[in-house]
Amino acid sequence: MDLLQNYIQRKAEFAETAETLGAKYNRFSIIRLLFFVLAIGLLILLYSLNIWLGLVSTVILLVLFARFVFWHQGFQREQKHHSHLSQINKNEEGAMNDDHSNFDGGNEFISADHPYAYDLDIFGEHSIFQLCNRTVTFIGKEKLANILGITANKKTILERQEAIAELAEKIDWRQNFQAYGAEIEDNPAHLRILKTWLQDEPFILKNKLITALRFVVPFLSITGLMLFFFQPWYIAILFLLPALWAMRTTVEKINDTHQRTTHTGKILANYARLLGHIEKEEFNSALLKFWKSELTVNENVPSKKIKRLSYIISQLNVRYNAFAIILNLIGLWDIHWVASLEKWKAKHKDELPKWFDVLKNFDALISLSTLAYNHPAWTFPTITKNAYLKGIELGHPLIPRQQMVPNDLEMETTGHIKLVTGSNMAGKSTFLRTVALNIVLAQTGSKVCAKELSLPHLAVYTSMRTTDALHESTSSFYAELKRLKIILDAVDRKEQVYFLLDEILKGTNSKDRHTGSKALIEQLIKSGGAGIIATHDLELGSLEAKYDGDLENLCMEVEVTDGELDFDYKLKKGVSKSFNATTLMRNMGIRIE
Repeated sequence: MDLLQNYIQRKAEFAETAETLGAKYNRFSIIRLLFFVLAIGLLILLYSLNIWLGLVSTVILLVLFARFVFWHQGFQREQKHHSHLSQINKNEEGAMNDDHSNFDGGNEFISADHPYAYDLDIFGEHSIFQLCNRTVTFIGKEKLANILGITANKKTILERQEAIAELAEKIDWRQNFQAYGAEIEDNPAHLRILKTWLQDEPFILKNKLITALRFVVPFLSITGLMLFFFQPWYIAILFLLPALWAMRTTVEKINDTHQRTTHTGKILANYARLLGHIEKEEFNSALLKFWKSELTVNENVPSKKIKRLSYIISQLNVRYNAFAIILNLIGLWDIHWVASLEKWKAKHKDELPKWFDVLKNFDALISLSTLAYNHPAWTFPTITKNAYLKGIELGHPLIPRQQMVPNDLEMETTGHIKLVTGSNMAGKSTFLRTVALNIVLAQTGSKVCAKELSLPHLAVYTSMRTTDALHESTSSFYAELKRLKIILDAVDRKEQVYFLLDEILKGTNSKDRHTGSKALIEQLIKSGGAGIIATHDLELGSLEAKYDGDLENLCMEVEVTDGELDFDYKLKKGVSKSFNATTLMRNMGIRIE
């Protein structure tokens, strides 16, 4: 069965199970109502016979009813879970048909200042991020953006390759993880505030008087309330004064603590569910085993610990209730639960960020493993020590399989430039992005869109899509010069730079463009830079003879037959000999003699 049919079948099976569970939930809703009505009738009868028999029966029936309700709600939870699983497979069905619109493109990570992300469509609509993003938490989403934006070292790349290969085969585990996280709405601002709260000093546990009142106040307050029926009211009030004083003394700090934790209760409950899913699975790859081991340090069970934190926050949120004043007067409710927060923090404040790190790493790698699973023809690249890049059948990851035209590329990655010439729309820019994107994917640990790819560790820099910067009163030409300066500085620092430049110095006249381009190429070669430059300036092709193998001409040609353009998008040796600008202009209605 091919992948598309597999996703279609899984979608249907999960939808059918969800429908069955929904029907079962509805049937038992009627039984639940009947149980409640019959229980009330039975209790009335038992109380009429014997009050103690009625009391004992009330306790038993309440316990039975609570267990029935919990069991009944389990059907609803499972029904939702299977509905999410069905939707996940529906989204993957769309992905197999080259529709990735159901996945977040990470627009918030777009930055024109990044060495390559803006030029290569790493983020945004129809981007690499959207192609592979399956994250369910914001911290996982940030981690995936970080992976795609920062080149990893060789050790990390190899560890990720092994982990991705393992997770790719765990389709049920991956999709259950996604389904558990389907309803998470983790606002990053709330998580940042929670992290600042972790560093706060305790104010309840450090106050011995308040700590003592936590245990004394319930007896005093209950005594005071009872005295209302036997003594003048002002005597009874005296027994409530300690509670009022404690509440007045701590209210500002409690409000601050509550403000910084209140929004994270539900987020933490969902995080606990995801961590529990990780805790139950066995892994073989070194990286996944290491991450899981971070969850078992000191014999902790992070899912239970975080669930406990979520519960404490939910109890503190009771203060929103209108009757919370009674709970505070009788038992110092707010103070009690803030003290519980402080106890939790004292034990786990250093561990919580580590647990979050494990969660976000798994979340991000699930995305790259889904990419690997969805593209069985792609391959894991080989990271070498040799300054040489070899790509066989390199394809653009964002072009549909039926339309993609692969190309081969071999070149030194120090002191060597490939100069690609060609007419308009021949595919030069797409080829540059094809090479660059596969290098970027290779250095995340991901599979690449190629039959074979071997390369050393490279720092990718691009200059392909420079625009005006109005806030800096900067023209596109000056913006490009600034970009080229960054690349030259990186080459001069002897970083293993691999650059991709498209139509350099296009913002000036043809003479200056040629002079400047020639000087730039010569400087890059002398500095040991390597990369690909695409240009319409055919005269630059004459540099090949001067540099004796340090520069090679490649081209992408187009055939014009009876006024029609025929593109093959294949890379060839030599300087381009085809021209199509006038044909394109004529086809657009411009009259050219």
